[in-house]
Order: sequence, then structure tokens, then C-alpha cells
Amino acid sequence: MLKKIDKPLLFTTIFLILFGIIMIYSASSIWSEYKFNDKFHYVKLQTLFALIGIVFMFIISKISYKFYYKKANTIILICLSLLILVLIPGIGSVRNGSRSWFGIGPLGVQPSEAAKLGLIIFASKYLSNSREFLKSYKKGVFPILLVTLLFFGLIMLQPDLGTGVILTLAIISLLFVSGVNMKFFFIMGILGIIGIIGLIIIAPYRMARITSFVNPWKDPLGTGFQIIQSLYAIGPGGLFGRGFGSSIQKHFYLPEPQTDFIFSIITEEFGIVGAIIIIISFIIILYRGIKIALNSKDLFSKYLAFGMTFQIIFQAMLNLMVVSGMIPVTGVTLPFLSYGGSSLLISIVSIGILLNISKKDT
Repeated sequence: MLKKIDKPLLFTTIFLILFGIIMIYSASSIWSEYKFNDKFHYVKLQTLFALIGIVFMFIISKISYKFYYKKANTIILICLSLLILVLIPGIGSVRNGSRSWFGIGPLGVQPSEAAKLGLIIFASKYLSNSREFLKSYKKGVFPILLVTLLFFGLIMLQPDLGTGVILTLAIISLLFVSGVNMKFFFIMGILGIIGIIGLIIIAPYRMARITSFVNPWKDPLGTGFQIIQSLYAIGPGGLFGRGFGSSIQKHFYLPEPQTDFIFSIITEEFGIVGAIIIIISFIIILYRGIKIALNSKDLFSKYLAFGMTFQIIFQAMLNLMVVSGMIPVTGVTLPFLSYGGSSLLISIVSIGILLNISKKDT
């Protein structure tokens, strides 16, 4: 099997998963022991999801990508139903102010993560069947935009701006590679700015996040707290870091560092060298994903490969920009590395689909 699939993509993914488990232990051990009297609490859960995900990845790598073409409509209807169900009190669980989860014992399943995958599959099928309509906004572009807007709206009701942005960016990128007129993207840019202003007006706390991003010291114990503590972790890391397990910020300074801000702990403990290794790993995934897409023999697998790659890379970019203080906090995890079962499983499944396309078409 290994002779037929993209080995650099596979081995890079396995490296990130294993390194993520190691870093979750380092980042969470203090907090986990305090909260659960078990410093391995988060590690055990993440390892469970990782093992399940790796098994799924190898199974999915053997399932022809054409299966998703046949089941695209069913998949998106299931994703849509889950996004609606999670909003119903008593069914969906509220965590950190968002009704984004289905609670299953100590575990949580986030349907918005699956929605990213489902919408990319549906959009890939739609675009592969609509080549002759893509020059027409009304017949070709608007239908898929309406579906994307519906998904974005349901995700924003949770609310989960980060996931909604990643989903939208992935679909816009697919429209770009499909050859939609460039004028469309200028229009979308203007509408996007108007939309962001509208979202800020509807929920003023988002303006507080933007203000804290511009000047986190204006409210160092409130909206600026996470960014400041993240920079305190990144700054002292130097070239080689403080050493594994030696982070200071994980001692109750940086809130739940095993999740969105795990890259800060990686940089604090492994320095610039560690940060560069992680960034290079994502560049490898980007390169291999684009190569797989370009070598694909049919439009559906081409768009599917681009979509799987885009959603992983956009999520990684968004997370890295947040933890380094380049954009406001969005609550997006770092693929393969951050604690979070739903995000990890969907990222691994995406790689499994890419591996299957690579096996068939490269």
C-alpha cells in the first residue's frame, strides 16, 4: 500500500499527530492535574482520537474518492441536519459560550468540523458538473454561494466565527481554481468587508477582540489577556527554547494552552527551530496536496484534493496568525496538534481522502 500513496504526505501527518500528543502532555499536564487530578487526562483522550483517526485514515485511503461523488448530496444533508440539531437546547451542549457540541460523556463532537468536509465534497461535485455555467454568476456561482451562506449562517448561530471563515475561504478558493471570473472576487471582497462590519454591529464583543488585537495592553486582564500571554510564551523561546516541559506560561498564565494556543507552548519550549519545523511540515502538506490535485485525472478529484488541502492550510494559517498577534482571537485549533477530537478526526480524514486520490491518480 505504501508504494502507491503519497509517502511524504503520510509521514508528515503522522509526525504532526505524534508531536501533537507529546506537546498536549507538556502543555496540559499542570492544568489537567489541577482540574482532574490526572496529568494525563487530555493526553489519553487525544491519543484515543488519534488512534481512531489513523485507523480511519488508512481505511479511507482505500475507499475510492468516487464514492464521495455518489454520496455528496446525502453527506451534505446529514451535515446540514447536524448543524440544525446542535442549535436546539437539550440536544446541543454549550461550551465556552458556544452551542457547538454534541456531548457524549466526557467527549464532545463538533458538527461544524464535519460540515467543512461535507461542503467541500458537495462543492467539488457541483463545480465538476457546472463547467459550462461558471461564467454565469446566476446559473453557476450563486447556487453554491447560497449553500455556503446557509452553512455559514448556521455556524454563526452557535457562534463559531473561525470555523465559518475557514469554510467560506475554502469554497471561495475552489471557485478561484475552477476559473470563475476575477471580477467576482473583487465583489466578494467588498461584500466580505460589509459582512464583517455587520457581524461586529450585531455582536459588539467582536469589536472588543479587534481592539484588543490592535492594542492588547488596553485591557491586559480582559480581552487582551490571551494575546499577551501568548506573546510572553513565544518571545522568550529564543532559538532553541526553554526545553521540553519547561514552559512557564502553561502554569495557569495562558488559559488552556493545549487547545488554540499550543503553538505558543511549542515555540516557548523548542524556540524558533521548533516553530520552523512545524511551519515546514504544513508547507509539505500544502505542496503535496497541490501536487496531488494538479495530477488528478478528473475534475471532481482535482477540486476535492484542492478543497481538502485548502481547509487544512487555512485553518493552520489562521491559528498561527492568532497566536502570534497578527489577527484577533478566533478560537481556531491548529490541525493535528491542538487538543480537540473533532478537529483532529476531520483533519486526518481529509488526509485519508488525499492519500486515496494520490494512489489513484499520481
